[in-house]
Amino acid sequence: MPDPIIRAEHLSRSFGAIKAVDDLTLEVPAGVVFGFLGPNGAGKTTTIHLLLGLIQPTQGQAWVMGLDIRKRTEEIRTHSGALLEFSGLYERMSAEDNLDLYGRIYKMPTAERRTRTRELLEPLDLWERRKDRVGTWSRGMKQKLAVARALFHRPPLVFLDEPTAGFDPVAAAAVRKDLASLVAHEGVTVFLNTHNLTEAEQLCAQVGVIRAGKLLAMGSPDSLRMGDKSPRVKITGRGFDERMVALLRQRPEVARVDHLPDRLEIELLDEKSRNGPLVSLIVQNGGEVEEISREGTSFEELFLTLMREEKP
Repeated sequence: MPDPIIRAEHLSRSFGAIKAVDDLTLEVPAGVVFGFLGPNGAGKTTTIHLLLGLIQPTQGQAWVMGLDIRKRTEEIRTHSGALLEFSGLYERMSAEDNLDLYGRIYKMPTAERRTRTRELLEPLDLWERRKDRVGTWSRGMKQKLAVARALFHRPPLVFLDEPTAGFDPVAAAAVRKDLASLVAHEGVTVFLNTHNLTEAEQLCAQVGVIRAGKLLAMGSPDSLRMGDKSPRVKITGRGFDERMVALLRQRPEVARVDHLPDRLEIELLDEKSRNGPLVSLIVQNGGEVEEISREGTSFEELFLTLMREEKP
């Protein structure tokens, strides 16, 4: 199994009597979008600052790309991309000049800078506006340019701190869509701080939930939603008989089938199990399906439950 691209062990950071990050232990695998999800003030930004070596931990240790955050901070920042609270764009310069300046800082050759500018701006629908002064752009366009800049020098790891904070729903959805496409194309690992549940669920393969500096839960959105419960599918319709129920019970993904009047309740072994093969079996054996529902805790319910349970 490959080494995690980020590993933290009992990482803590205090500011006076306030523990902004409290005994954080986690591993982030390479090649995923990892969502660090929590309310404002949970410790998300402090965690990024620790991992980038911008501040030192009070206790504990972490390694980013195998580099010790206490000893090799400059290398970590050189080989990472980051979009933090302020975009750092030069608004009197054009978009392509912003990226070109960034590429020169990283000593990228002229031809590579030009190629890279087009590679990143075209998928973001910014290429035709590349010569515009950035100060004339909308906030969403600026944020997409800032993401492109974070990826410009082809880092294996990118930190994004609340990239859609304060956006209206339409603008936030547009930035999320372009971000997902760009990340998939670039193949980078993303450490994404967010308090937006939709953002975490849509973009992230792995999620860590933090509150008051403490990590409360970690896993895929689906596994966190299900917890210890087995997923259940309710199928309403007609023509369900014992022969059909026996066939359903033989399916490898099925743990249990309850046959009720005009309804089947099927308990599955795994949250990844699909409904389609079960519905096909029912229809092929003379059943009529009117409605299908799948039980599971919504991501919002999970998040609010964690916040309530851990509240001091």
